[in-house]
Amino acid sequence: MALAAEPPASSLASPQPLRPQPRNPSDLFWSFTWLALQGFGGVLAVVQRELVEKKRWMTNEEFVEDWAVAQIMPGPNVVNLSIMIGDRYFGLRGALAALSGMLTFPLMLVLALAVVYAQFASHPAVAGALRGMGAVAAGLIAGVGIKLFASIQNHPLGRPLCVAFTVFTIGAMVVLRWPLWWILPLIGGAACLLTWRKLAP
Repeated sequence: MALAAEPPASSLASPQPLRPQPRNPSDLFWSFTWLALQGFGGVLAVVQRELVEKKRWMTNEEFVEDWAVAQIMPGPNVVNLSIMIGDRYFGLRGALAALSGMLTFPLMLVLALAVVYAQFASHPAVAGALRGMGAVAAGLIAGVGIKLFASIQNHPLGRPLCVAFTVFTIGAMVVLRWPLWWILPLIGGAACLLTWRKLAP
């Protein structure tokens, strides 16, 4: 008796799970609205947690790359990032939806807080509270930097050279007090050139 033909190997393989992504522009709008309303003083920490860890719309490596692009573009980094992500999924509609989510409700809230702050800015308790919030914001940014550091382990330059560029950048900012428009073309340009040479065939 003839044996039945075995199904092709491709049909036996389990399908790859689809990456989570926004369902529609409205999902982008409300997601970035919620993200923006959480971003008091430490928006980088919120963005990384929401987009990478909770929604899983991107990996840590993708987040580092997109955030680097957002930083060298004019305008607020997180706004640039929202436009990039919105455009990636839904084109112009997605970019506008993400941008609207980042700006609409936070803008109204900031205007309301500005009116309140103008009335109580000279109060010592308010000044002390703002200094405390600044310390927490610094801690949030440092924490995200440590979490994102793990994503460079597979970088083409290798971890030692990435660490060296990190040290150079911190030294240029803190010790030498270079402005951003010097750091980006000099240190950032050198990193881009070396990475391109590593990846070139």
